[in-house]
Amino acid sequence: MSSNLKYPPDSDLRRLLRFEPDSGAIWLGDRRMVLMHTMALAALRQDLMSSVGPEHARRILTRMGYASGLCDAEYAKKTRPGEALQDSFMVGPQLHMLEGAARVTPVKLTFDVPAGQFYGEFRWDHSWEAYAHRQKFGLVDDPACWTLMGYASGYTSAFMGRLILFKETLCAACGADHCLVVGRPIEEWPDGEAHRVYFTDDSLMEKMEALQSQVDALKSSLEPASQGGLLIGASSAFRKAYALLQKVAQTQVTVLLTGETGVGKERFARTLHALSSRADAPFVAVNCAALPAELIEAELFGVEKGAYTGAHAARAGRFERADGGTLLLDEVGELPLAAQAKLLRVLQEGEIERVGGESTKKVNVRLVAATNVDLEEAVRAGRFRRDLMYRLNVYPICIPALRERQADIELLAQSMLARFCALHNKRIAGFEERALQALQQHDWPGNVRELENLVERGVILASQDGRVEVAHLFPNLPEGAQTSVDAHGHLAQLPSAQDDDLSARILDSGSSLEEIEARVLDHAVARARGNLSEAARLLGLTRPQLAYRQKRRSNMGADAPTPETPHPPEVP
Repeated sequence: MSSNLKYPPDSDLRRLLRFEPDSGAIWLGDRRMVLMHTMALAALRQDLMSSVGPEHARRILTRMGYASGLCDAEYAKKTRPGEALQDSFMVGPQLHMLEGAARVTPVKLTFDVPAGQFYGEFRWDHSWEAYAHRQKFGLVDDPACWTLMGYASGYTSAFMGRLILFKETLCAACGADHCLVVGRPIEEWPDGEAHRVYFTDDSLMEKMEALQSQVDALKSSLEPASQGGLLIGASSAFRKAYALLQKVAQTQVTVLLTGETGVGKERFARTLHALSSRADAPFVAVNCAALPAELIEAELFGVEKGAYTGAHAARAGRFERADGGTLLLDEVGELPLAAQAKLLRVLQEGEIERVGGESTKKVNVRLVAATNVDLEEAVRAGRFRRDLMYRLNVYPICIPALRERQADIELLAQSMLARFCALHNKRIAGFEERALQALQQHDWPGNVRELENLVERGVILASQDGRVEVAHLFPNLPEGAQTSVDAHGHLAQLPSAQDDDLSARILDSGSSLEEIEARVLDHAVARARGNLSEAARLLGLTRPQLAYRQKRRSNMGADAPTPETPHPPEVP
């Protein structure tokens, strides 16, 4: 495809670039950006070249640019859907300019995506990288825009679906007044294979990864066993709770898990069971709050045949089913007082008596109780037995709320993403950065359970091979104050949804711009009761600017009446 090489309007791309003063973030779509001093990048370049050498430095910087180009290629696919193929491709050069890389002028462009054919020439003026290189190294003999060439190669490769290699034929770092780059499939360059090394894994990085693997192997020989995959976390609050769990796992003592609803008390209980000597025996969980009060004793301790109407056969209770293993009594604070008395006997004697039975039976059960109720307060209120609380509260572990585990949120979300992708047969590339930031900033009243629900919804709503976006997780999330870049390169306030609605109503009114301005001027003067200085302040104008606009209306013969100045009251 080859045609008139003109850029389409870039207002759609400028709206992607958003500045959020309140959060201190800059966004390009859902990807977080950062403004950096060119001299800081030049210093990094100099350090890389002196520490790992020019070839490794070039490889690292090329791959950094390549990754950036791959990210921007996603916007070519979704920013201009249904547009001409060339207009979609021009997203890359236009974003490259918007991001401050260089002024990009297309010279020649021919491509055929289905056939895999590509040839492109672009002129780069004011390349930041050529400028930075010259600042540190002066004029050089070889082209130096490694990051920018990596970007062009990454973007075009993603767009074409094959590796497209860009090379500089002119470079401002070598003394030219501009840079000129040419791109075509790597196989079509005589020395293409020699350049493939800049787009493959760095051998230096491989060595570093190998060394890290050795360090990890040594650490694993010194550290205790892993968490078994049930629990995920790296925060200090999580590690503290998990350390308590590890210490008590091999004992037989009763454990009380406390924490807010949704923090994962059952997962902690299952991990405790997996780490104990009872791991091969049953793990039985019962939610005390979900059982009717009249049936809870039968569920816990079992029932004999004929004990009550409908008891047609003897049935073992949860204690008997958990014999030799672990029993979790979740929401134990909701147990009725009668059941609490029987539970206390089981803990004291190690034996149960079925409902309607006349004999007792020994059980060997490790009890884990869990509650989000303050048991001390429940005791004071008369809802919970004090002696039972002492029996349960031998080894308390308080599981931290998710808002206290900031470092764990992304780890948990990524693990849940993989699980729900498998469950719903979806291929998801991951979370957009803006979505991850929203997860970090949420206060999580529902804790891990709420996170689990949000991630599952995100997987369902995300497109196949796409990413989970912030709108998939928080569809009603309000946006803070944001600014973008207007057509003149100035920061401008982005319109809110209300602004968009007002603009739509104005356009739908059928009034001309002059008529709308006249109405607004008249309304401001009327609201100010004829005080033109006050009206000017309401409009964000100076007094002379307001007077100029009114005079212009008069000269144009505007038929809109000027507001009447209130007359003084008549004196009788």
